[in-house]
Amino acid sequence: MLMVCYMKKTNSISKPVVQIENIVATVTLDQQLDLHEIERKVPRVEYNPDQFPGLVFRLDRPKITALIFKSGKMVVTGSKSTQELITAVKRIIKTFYNHGIKITGRPKIQIQNIVASANLNVDVNLEDAAYKLENNMYEPEQFPGLIHRMTDPYVVLLIFSSGKMVITGAKREEEVSKAVENIYKTLKELDCLVTKSEDEQEEEFF
Repeated sequence: MLMVCYMKKTNSISKPVVQIENIVATVTLDQQLDLHEIERKVPRVEYNPDQFPGLVFRLDRPKITALIFKSGKMVVTGSKSTQELITAVKRIIKTFYNHGIKITGRPKIQIQNIVASANLNVDVNLEDAAYKLENNMYEPEQFPGLIHRMTDPYVVLLIFSSGKMVITGAKREEEVSKAVENIYKTLKELDCLVTKSEDEQEEEFF
């Protein structure tokens, strides 16, 4: 006996997914550093003052790069979270200490920029969004995404029709999550989210 069952596939919209890609931070040590001494004592550093005034220090775990200047200031890039950034700074200080470089003060960390990616898991009608959304720029012949400048929090979002986006300008991880939640809510209220049509698929069972 042949039995035919008709099953309808439903497309439920998942919640937006957010991922931190890079955190750029400055670190102040409040003391002068002898970069030549660090170059002599600390392995795996790069220092060529004729080409660049800072010393380059790299860590594998977490995978970050630090630009260190004689003023005692550092620029640290590559962290994927605030906690990872703090861990990286502690390991830099510990590495210095283990090789005879004394850091007397407590390092002051300030996040300058967080770059994140997100996926709304739903398509976006960029033509509608460009017309209805404030503070945006959309020139599809020049760039495939819509640029939206959000004021609360103060970040810039690059939004693509696939629902994927890039967020820059945040100072805290919470601001990234808030920005994605806000833009999702706003686009939904403006009816700019494209719900994919449901496919009706026939499956046969014997």
